[in-house]
Amino acid sequence: MTKDTPGRSALPIPSKPRTGLITYDAKDPDNHNPAIEQLRPPKGAPNVLIVLLDDVGFGAGSAFGGPCAMPNAERLATQGLKYRRFHTTALCSPTRQALLTGRNHHSVGMGGITEIASGAPGYSSVLRNSAAPIAKTLKLNGYNTAQFGKCHEVPVWETSPVGPFTQWPTGGGGFEHFYGFIGGEAHQWYPSLYDGTTPVEVEKTPEEGYHFMEDMTDRAIGWIGQQKALAPDKPFFVYFAPGATHAPHHVPLEWADKYKGKFDAGWDKCREETFARQKKLGVIPDDAELTKRHAQIPAWEDMPEELKPVLRRQMEVYAGFLEYADHHVGRLFDMLDTLQIRDNTLIYYIIGDNGASAEGTLNGTYNEMINFNGAAAVETPEFLTERLDKLGGPESYNHFAVGWAHAMNTPYQWTKQVASHFGGTRNGTIVSWPQGIKARGEMRDQFHHVIDVAATILEAAGLPEPDMVDGVAQTPLEGVSMMYSFNDAAAADRHETQYFEMFGNRGIYHKGWTAVTRHKTPWLLVGEDVPAFDDDVWELYDTSKDWSQARDLSKEMPDKLHELQRLWLIEAVRYNVLPLDDRAAERLDPNVAGRPVLIRGNQQILFGGMGRLSENSVINIKNKSHTVTANLDIPAAGAEGVIIAQGGNIGGWALYAKAGKLKYCYNFLGIHYFYAESADPLPEGRHQVRMEFAYDGGGLGKGGTAALYVDGNKVGEGRVEATAAMIFSADDGCDVGRDTGSPVAEDYGPSNSVFNGSVRGIQLTINESPDDAKHVVSPEEAIRVAMARQ
Repeated sequence: MTKDTPGRSALPIPSKPRTGLITYDAKDPDNHNPAIEQLRPPKGAPNVLIVLLDDVGFGAGSAFGGPCAMPNAERLATQGLKYRRFHTTALCSPTRQALLTGRNHHSVGMGGITEIASGAPGYSSVLRNSAAPIAKTLKLNGYNTAQFGKCHEVPVWETSPVGPFTQWPTGGGGFEHFYGFIGGEAHQWYPSLYDGTTPVEVEKTPEEGYHFMEDMTDRAIGWIGQQKALAPDKPFFVYFAPGATHAPHHVPLEWADKYKGKFDAGWDKCREETFARQKKLGVIPDDAELTKRHAQIPAWEDMPEELKPVLRRQMEVYAGFLEYADHHVGRLFDMLDTLQIRDNTLIYYIIGDNGASAEGTLNGTYNEMINFNGAAAVETPEFLTERLDKLGGPESYNHFAVGWAHAMNTPYQWTKQVASHFGGTRNGTIVSWPQGIKARGEMRDQFHHVIDVAATILEAAGLPEPDMVDGVAQTPLEGVSMMYSFNDAAAADRHETQYFEMFGNRGIYHKGWTAVTRHKTPWLLVGEDVPAFDDDVWELYDTSKDWSQARDLSKEMPDKLHELQRLWLIEAVRYNVLPLDDRAAERLDPNVAGRPVLIRGNQQILFGGMGRLSENSVINIKNKSHTVTANLDIPAAGAEGVIIAQGGNIGGWALYAKAGKLKYCYNFLGIHYFYAESADPLPEGRHQVRMEFAYDGGGLGKGGTAALYVDGNKVGEGRVEATAAMIFSADDGCDVGRDTGSPVAEDYGPSNSVFNGSVRGIQLTINESPDDAKHVVSPEEAIRVAMARQ
């Protein structure tokens, strides 16, 4: 590697001033102008491909002993190294921001997911301009850069079409190209996608074979091929971040069916089998112990027999989803081989941005939004069994049970969100770079963290860490390069200290020792009786002898525990972790949390053609009486299509025309559809239509009555027995004049959702004070009423 780095510490690299003789006539024999130089990184700088999967635990994929086949991860490992002690932050947004900046997640304002950002510096979700992302550094040094898949680093108040786009991948993120989704998760069959900052619609339906995993891979392959065709001397940086295997676990049926019967023995047996394979593979040492299942996690034998067919299918679907994702990652690797550029491509295959997710409740869920709206009790064994065959398909929004998440993190304790224990933070990682790594198929045991990736890339490319970017002095990277370990298996650790924290779950690693405390339970979103931080019980492990954190030494070595507790506090102060914040529901309220709100007040005006508006971009009409008023031009042939819709097939509402008549649908969490319809068709010409929703009140998630009006005259009415209390969809937004993504109502689809007239304007109005729903009660009673009426 040639390290011709002078002048690269300040980015952009300053233009050189003109020097030498200036002649009057270009034909003058003394006229000499140097050829235009193109910006390029140092000679030999590698292409870089980072593959980051989502919510995959250490014990899930076959490359690290798991039950889910990942042949392409295994293939890559034979061409490189498996890192057995690589760590993440225990949650998605924080891991991603740490990866992309080379700094700890609190240091760059991402102490939690963007949806719960607060005014505290470590939790604001705002990336400071003194921490330029690695993509930007590479771009300003002559790399082409592209991101595909998930982006969960944009502050929620900046996700609308008006931006600002400073934290979008192609805004300030340093990527020249982006194709993917903004947010924590995506409907894999009906994703809400962007090309750069422009919303785009997919051209196929699920019935025609569409799936986002295949789509994003096609786009990435196309981009890489084009880049090498047009700028073959220029290296690329590609960040490939699928939504797999974050819920919803969406996968073509045949991939899930490959696993039929393979999980019939349940999650406890699955852990034991995985543990045995891990020892045989050598991804854990022979003296490692299988940690005990915690009392909060039910044993397989204690689960209701009538529920077990559903539980088995949940895991079959998840396994199929993971193998399907790995299949498409393999297509990406094949493209590198086809282009004959694999030898000088540095690949990171990070199998999970945290441990497997236990956010699917003890029984799992057919539709995540049911749990997010406080209605998990409605998903009885009977309810789930009725929908068993639909798990993983376009109508579902599914997640597996806690027991499966725990099994996917074998041999470690706990799961995603629990940053204290390795079950939340240890993710199998494979690194390949044939030109830079001599070893093939070896293990590496050096302790590393996701913040080390950026420093590794810079060293591999022969580039300095920038001191200045866009005129702003940069703070140093907080990770260390992993290159010292590439060709020296016995090299001493260089990343000796690392703090962890998420939702009050916290830990510290220092020279083999870990002191940890679990503060919250990840599947208890509300209602958990959490202790005061000072009352948390700490554990102590010597991981140089106890690989899996199985033997707690806190009572035997209290002085060592206190030493590490002090060290955690020092690191917490250093990296903006304080003040600790274990609030969950409260931080969803922007007024409590202290983050900006895009829309305030009781009214909002929307216009035809507006769309892809997230719930943070539209006034909140939940738990309130409200009115939707639209001014329309009706064609002579009769009205047809969506006037306005919010949400998707897993929950939402729509005002539309069907067979010429005005119609309203309230889709209650994909469980029940409530309708109101006019008696007569809408007349030709310019008219005003209105839907007035009279909320019953008395708490959250209650019902109401929807009345329809045309030019002030009442034309229809319908009863809605229950409503969503908290959220319609994490993916599908609000659209005017059409319904993008999955359809809200059952009687129209993507092909006939576009309104055939003109939507001149829409006004959303809240008709009463938000205090109407101040008595916070569970919506389960209202849900049972709705179910009884089916």
